[in-house]
Amino acid sequence: MSLLNSRSLQFWSEFKRHPVPMVAAFIVLLIILLAVFAPLIAPQDPYDLSSLVLRDGRRAPGYIGQSGYTHILGTDGQGRDLFSAILYGLRISLEMGLLAGAIAFAIGALVGSTAAYVGGRFEAFIMRVIDLQLSFPAILLAFVVAALLGQGKSQLIIALVFSQYAYFVRTAHGAASAERHKDYVEAALSVPMSGWFIVTRHILPNAMPPLIVVATVQVASAISLEATLSFLGVGLPPTEPSLGMLISNGFQYLLSGRYWISIYPGIALIILIMAINLVGDQIRDQLNPRLNK
Repeated sequence: MSLLNSRSLQFWSEFKRHPVPMVAAFIVLLIILLAVFAPLIAPQDPYDLSSLVLRDGRRAPGYIGQSGYTHILGTDGQGRDLFSAILYGLRISLEMGLLAGAIAFAIGALVGSTAAYVGGRFEAFIMRVIDLQLSFPAILLAFVVAALLGQGKSQLIIALVFSQYAYFVRTAHGAASAERHKDYVEAALSVPMSGWFIVTRHILPNAMPPLIVVATVQVASAISLEATLSFLGVGLPPTEPSLGMLISNGFQYLLSGRYWISIYPGIALIILIMAINLVGDQIRDQLNPRLNK
């Protein structure tokens, strides 16, 4: 435990030396806090259809609505307060990204490390399937699965996991293959230990650094995919004000001067994805031994 704490402190000490990733980490933390406490911060519940006033629809930023509060970012076509909708949309984006990333991480890590441990025809079959899947764009796979399953959170998570788990399988297989022939694994094989125990307690923990890097990237990718699918109409239903849905709702009004309906959710989405990617890049640099000075 002390060794783990020492490594964590060393990692954090190195991370703090880089101002850009630190600012990005602060932004990610701030967005998470805003999303978690959205019901306390947002002046309006965008899920509550009874609170929406159609006469307040498509109003410019600063408009004082029928409910008496100021819509600082304006309203969308249904009269939703855009600031409130963005906070709840960030909540949905983080929820989808983290859940899909965690499930894809678990499946990919176990499948990839197991394939490397077992070897033989099982390894060849699994990796050929993964190679075939990786030959298709993730957005295409997610779109097809989401279109087949229909709209909804559960269906969308399945689509995101299906389109992303292969990246974890490939990464876990490469890292586990390097660990498979090391002395500590050979020593574990010389005693009566189950293959499951060796994979989960010996191989997988040592293959974790590259998986953590991929997980960071894939969370941002899952958030982007969710927004894309919702924008195209095959993601979340219209009653869920995700960022992609908000952008889609305002897209038809861009040329009429009502830019805020699409622009502000788009800015929030870009900031979130860029911040996560900047943090992920720094984690990659610190966990990559070839880049360590």
